[in-house]
Amino acid sequence: MDVVAIVVLVLAVVVAWSALSFRVIKQYERGLIFRFGRVRPGLLGPGLVRIRPGVDRLRKVNMQIVTMPVPAQDGITRDNVTVKVDAVIYFKVADPQLAIVNVQDYLFAVGQVAQTSLRSIIGKSELDDLLSNRERLNQGLEVMIDNPALDWGIHIDRVEIKDVALPDAMKRSMSRQAEAERERRARIITADGELQASHKLAEAAMAMADTPTALQLRLLQTVVEVAAEKNSTLVLPFPVELLRFLEKAATAQDRVAADASVTLDRLQGVGQR
Repeated sequence: MDVVAIVVLVLAVVVAWSALSFRVIKQYERGLIFRFGRVRPGLLGPGLVRIRPGVDRLRKVNMQIVTMPVPAQDGITRDNVTVKVDAVIYFKVADPQLAIVNVQDYLFAVGQVAQTSLRSIIGKSELDDLLSNRERLNQGLEVMIDNPALDWGIHIDRVEIKDVALPDAMKRSMSRQAEAERERRARIITADGELQASHKLAEAAMAMADTPTALQLRLLQTVVEVAAEKNSTLVLPFPVELLRFLEKAATAQDRVAADASVTLDRLQGVGQR
């Protein structure tokens, strides 16, 4: 019985030792071995790895891209506008040894650098840049975060400004400015239309001046258009040019009638002779 107990005890120790000696590293992880507090050279890849229990300590590092939201930061822009800006960072661990050895908590460190860099970007930028030129600001923010992160073995993949919150007074001011801009454009378009119409009317007036009959035809066309509305009363202005044309026509007609009368009298006188 003593021998059996000893064998069972030995087997239990071997199984426990084996269980403590093997670790599983996932595909997206890398492992670092600390032996008596010193980092062993090389990284452990994915799969089943073996360590020395009681001597080695395994640290796993996630190599996936990390998405970290940056809390909204209050700041004053260069043109003295108070805004609140938030962002998001995409980064990954490029050197697991630097990420574990050179910084205590690389996630917390990246988050703090991102917040301070975002506040710095707000102070260096104007409001129009925050609203319309975000691509350039994203690149500048990425460079500011990436400089210290290189010493931590972190690679910043990209940085995006998500939202720019403005005070209510500034929103109303920008709304009035946009409305005034739209009204200005509308007035310019209306003025251009009136200018083009005046040129066309001037050309039409010159054509009618050369051909007075065209003015009479236009007046008759206007009468037809107004009469089509089935109005009981029609007030029609009579242009002076048309009166002059009619006077000229009547004068010419009287002259023709007078010439015809004189000619007739002469013919009658000749006949009596």
